[in-house]
Amino acid sequence: MERSRPSDECAWRPQPPALAPFRRHLAVQGQRTGGIVPGMERTHLHILGGTSRSRAEQARIAFALGHHAEVYGSLEEFFGRPPEDGIILAAEGTVTGGTAGLIRRLGEAGVWLPLVMTAEDAPIEAVVDAIRDGAIDFLALPLETTQLARRLQRIAVAAGPIIASRRRHIESRGRISQLSRREREVLECLAAGRSNKLIARDLGISPRTVEIHRANMMTKLDAGHAADAVRLWMDAQTGQAGEQALPAAARPLPRSRAAEPVGFASAPRPSALPLVETVEPLRRRA
Repeated sequence: MERSRPSDECAWRPQPPALAPFRRHLAVQGQRTGGIVPGMERTHLHILGGTSRSRAEQARIAFALGHHAEVYGSLEEFFGRPPEDGIILAAEGTVTGGTAGLIRRLGEAGVWLPLVMTAEDAPIEAVVDAIRDGAIDFLALPLETTQLARRLQRIAVAAGPIIASRRRHIESRGRISQLSRREREVLECLAAGRSNKLIARDLGISPRTVEIHRANMMTKLDAGHAADAVRLWMDAQTGQAGEQALPAAARPLPRSRAAEPVGFASAPRPSALPLVETVEPLRRRA
């Protein structure tokens, strides 16, 4: 069993003098292959799970490319100092439940950073499942420097809409959780386009009682208009709206799982990377 050295690992940083030759080697290699993008914005990478050697190797490559890297041996260590920005590179099997379980745990902790899964010799089916469960990309280990440089640039571009969507989802669910059962029912009916009179009939209460519940609901949601309350309701439902349609060329057959992920694990990913691009490197490695 691998010995854990969290204090040493968290403090690990490549020393510039020892790293300089490696940086020059990567720069030359990048110029030959086009993998290293000049002037690319610095990215914070949060490397989670896997072996200490794998985490150290991923961090070494990240630093060599000019990015910042933090390593975490477990999800508990990650939650001990949760980041507010960057991209999470998580090893497959970090938590029980796979990618969906990991995203669910992150959501419960209020962490909405984009998630990239990593693994050695992962079958294409596992890659498809991870993307469908909410990961923005899947990287094969060990990482290839020039490939990582290209992928990080695309991931950074795709991450913006995902972060915004998940942030709205978590914040809206937090507000709606403050509502009473009846207030939630009124909000659901309001989102369905029903008038106070129809809501009263459907819920078996008087229109005046509907108005009282509606006023309390608007106050708790800090909504100035009915449209604001409906928008919050819609944002809270994005994680249950189903999976985003994949490109026709990459659409897999339905999975035979007994239960689908909940929370925002299957939230729409408007800018997710094409699945064909994600699985192709693994297919070549097979």
